[in-house]
Amino acid sequence: MMWLRGLTAGALALGMGLAAPAARADDADRIFDKSTVWRPLTPNDKLVVYGIDDPSVAGVACWYTQPEKGGIKGTLGLAEDVSDISLACRQVGPVQFKGKFKQGEVVFSERRSLIFKSMQIVRGCDAKRNTLIYMVYSDKVIQGSPKNSTSAVPLMPWGTEPPPKCDAFMEK
Repeated sequence: MMWLRGLTAGALALGMGLAAPAARADDADRIFDKSTVWRPLTPNDKLVVYGIDDPSVAGVACWYTQPEKGGIKGTLGLAEDVSDISLACRQVGPVQFKGKFKQGEVVFSERRSLIFKSMQIVRGCDAKRNTLIYMVYSDKVIQGSPKNSTSAVPLMPWGTEPPPKCDAFMEK
């Protein structure tokens, strides 16, 4: 049994080291929340809307809504949040790439439970349509969730500047 714990701890450490996110949860701006379950003595369950700027693409922002557990477990940070997360991304200014990126590169990551579950927002480029594609999903060390959401940001002119081509900034 000890070897299984060691293997799990090693896989967890390796996974955390390799998945160094571009942005952290404390980089997200809490926009507002709406209670969904009333609890008389502890915080309510709620849906919370957060906003983030793409750290590698100036002029693109994303907003995601996620449920947050209240109650005693939620207050203590022991509740595992569900995987239901919605996503919307938009061009909010002239798009400027800060460097090259890989298809499926992590833009933002957040822990969703005490140890094993995380939420990821990843980015890709649809070169044919010159559109950035963002996907949010949750994963666990052992098993991920099929629940996901996708948002597309077609790169458009902003003012007199023509839009850059996203495939020019992809690592080959």
